Amino acid sequence: MSDAELLLALLFALVAVLYSSVGHAGASGYLAAMALVGLAPEQMRPTALALNLLVGGIGLLRFWRGGFVRWRNVLPFALASAPAAFFAARVQLPKQSYSLLLGLILLIAALGVFRSATRAASEDVRAQGRVVPWLPALLAGGSIGVLSGLTGTGGAIFLTPLLLFMHWMPTREASGTSVAFVWINSLTALAGLLQAQGTLPQALPLWLGAVAVGALVGTQLGLKWLPARMLRYALGVVLLIAAGKLLFG
Repeated sequence: MSDAELLLALLFALVAVLYSSVGHAGASGYLAAMALVGLAPEQMRPTALALNLLVGGIGLLRFWRGGFVRWRNVLPFALASAPAAFFAARVQLPKQSYSLLLGLILLIAALGVFRSATRAASEDVRAQGRVVPWLPALLAGGSIGVLSGLTGTGGAIFLTPLLLFMHWMPTREASGTSVAFVWINSLTALAGLLQAQGTLPQALPLWLGAVAVGALVGTQLGLKWLPARMLRYALGVVLLIAAGKLLFG
């Protein structure tokens, strides 16, 4: 193993810890790490998808077993998002057309999440047991699917703050809903991966092991160890990373 491959293993594990703690799989973080190290471009997207599927699968299993995934609330978002993301991914727009706007949106969302962190406990009590209305969820899922297709992200960076701002569910349930949503979206991307001309690097087994350990630690943080206030701070950091990637990447 080269020094660069070992460095990526460490970076991937850290990304998996941070992202999985808030119900995300980490695709944007993996891509940023690979770009930093200088991995071959044709290897980046397939590698990010493979890591995303594993981390998302671990997160989905653990949040579901913890009782934080209600499929009734996941379904409308996923039904509208998957086809929207599929078709939006075929649209070729100049990067400047959307990166600045979406980066600013995520920056504002991050600031809002940080501000709401001190009220997390009381907001979670009020949101407990709510059922997401179908029509708004379908509209939101379709919109997030379009954004996901245009940006190449799983969509959780848009979904989680929306769930919290709308008071549709408590913090941990928002994480569980988001990880289910992003895993389904990543799974639908397998068709594109199988048809892609990209290649998977030989170090992939090492990296899969690294993110698996990171996901186990991160989901334990999200499920048991961190209070809702700290989870919202962690989410704010994830949103800032995503905003920075769009604005400056």
